[in-house]
Amino acid sequence: MIYADLVVADLSQLVTCSGPVPRTGPAMKDVGLLEKAWIAGFRGKVVFVGKEKEFKARVTLSDDARIISGSGLVGLPGLVDCHTHLPFAGDRAGEFSLRLQGYTYQQLAAMGLGIQTTVKATREASPEELKKLCLKRLKTMLLGGTTTVEAKSGYGLNLKDEIKQLEVVEELKKLQPISLVSTFMGAHEIPPEFKADRRSYVDLLKNHIMPEVKRRNLAEFFDIFCEPTFFNLEETRELAEAALSLGYKLKIHSDEFVPIGGTELAVELGACSAEHLINITPQGIEQLSRSQTAAVLLPGVSFFLMMDKKAPARQLLEAGAIVALASDFNPGSSHLISMLFVLQLGVFTLRLSVEEAINACTINAAYAIDRHQNCGSLQPGKDFDLILCEIPSYLYLAYELGRNPVKTVIKHGRVVVEDSRPTVDFS
Repeated sequence: MIYADLVVADLSQLVTCSGPVPRTGPAMKDVGLLEKAWIAGFRGKVVFVGKEKEFKARVTLSDDARIISGSGLVGLPGLVDCHTHLPFAGDRAGEFSLRLQGYTYQQLAAMGLGIQTTVKATREASPEELKKLCLKRLKTMLLGGTTTVEAKSGYGLNLKDEIKQLEVVEELKKLQPISLVSTFMGAHEIPPEFKADRRSYVDLLKNHIMPEVKRRNLAEFFDIFCEPTFFNLEETRELAEAALSLGYKLKIHSDEFVPIGGTELAVELGACSAEHLINITPQGIEQLSRSQTAAVLLPGVSFFLMMDKKAPARQLLEAGAIVALASDFNPGSSHLISMLFVLQLGVFTLRLSVEEAINACTINAAYAIDRHQNCGSLQPGKDFDLILCEIPSYLYLAYELGRNPVKTVIKHGRVVVEDSRPTVDFS
């Protein structure tokens, strides 16, 4: 007998995303759709997915069980944002205005703006200020159906402030319901005080900051921005190999602006993901397609930077690569917090089908942060992370624009958004 303490009954549609992990090729078009479905959980885990008749035959309700009507609603797994730069302070609205006048991202960086602007603001922010900023952002994410978020540091660029960012993320894990996955990205940029001696900063990262972050168990992943004007291929290899030796899992920002071999290196070193890939080469596509490294595409970047060039999602899919989507939420190149909008950009700008975009925002995104055993799909044994949307069909996730359809969010079997309002305190 199956016991349940939370049931969602009679859903018009339930998108389960159950099946092979990760999704590739033709499987990307299968979202595990059930009509007139019931789903039940017990102590935060999914215990049943199926039809009413089977539910009534197999499931026993606990004394305090709650039943939610799913009539007229579409359910799907909580969305997974596998690439964000969550813990930052300040904004770059002024630089946004300059970009509208024709300045490029690289030109702004050469002027000492860009990432350095955010580094200054983040260094000046207290942990409490940073925490409040992040809580506000996480509330917005949750209301939009995002239930798992990767959070990168990388706006401290010294021991004190990188630790500050990561410690804030650790505290946030206890203060709100979204699952957070920590990534150390001290190799985001060369800080201003090391511009004339970048070798010393690489040594500082490798010999001091990276070991200390790992000693304090503040980050599961290590990420690095592999670009000619940030960290070149040789520096990327050196730091990535050091990270692996320290026990980090690996991610690489690669081929965003100039392809210098970062994607190929990610595959060689067994990275969990290569991210951006706007200018990936045919060789990079071919190598990714033969690997277990996920291609994390960030359509918000091309959109926000008004770039004509976009990541070749269709080529990657047709080659058999593992494709995921994420927001790259950050203040400079993708000030985008909604995974629903990311899903829509995946359809409208990367030419994914709705089904492919859903899988890329759920199960494949979970795979890219090594959380696919826990979330990203709805099946017995996994976390009961479910969003309920007021739409006639899952196709409306992309068909209807400009409205948040999320009515209810369940996280670990707990209703955390009800009637489009949070039931938990984010203050």
